[in-house]
Amino acid sequence: MKEGERFCPVYAAIELLQEKWTLHIIRALLEAPRGFNELARAIGGCNSATLAQRLARLSELGVIEKKVTSHMPPRTCYSLTEAGRALEEVMRAIEAWGRRYLRVPG
Repeated sequence: MKEGERFCPVYAAIELLQEKWTLHIIRALLEAPRGFNELARAIGGCNSATLAQRLARLSELGVIEKKVTSHMPPRTCYSLTEAGRALEEVMRAIEAWGRRYLRVPG
């Protein structure tokens, strides 16, 4: 934030959630905790570097939690924190809006 600007929680939330793949990650983790590769398959189309970057940011912000389950071979499990689970209401609202106003292509 620049000097003299006040924090706006709506602006900050939109900035975070509008990052590509972020809502897909949250949606997949609302279903169940997942390992890195399982998460990549669940969201589809996100390259590994981008997924790692998004997961690191969400972890840093306290939205997800990373748990190392094995060092050799390396395995991790990602799950939502309380803050992440609270986004379920947001996802339900997006789903309801989509069902009401968007049509299946074709």
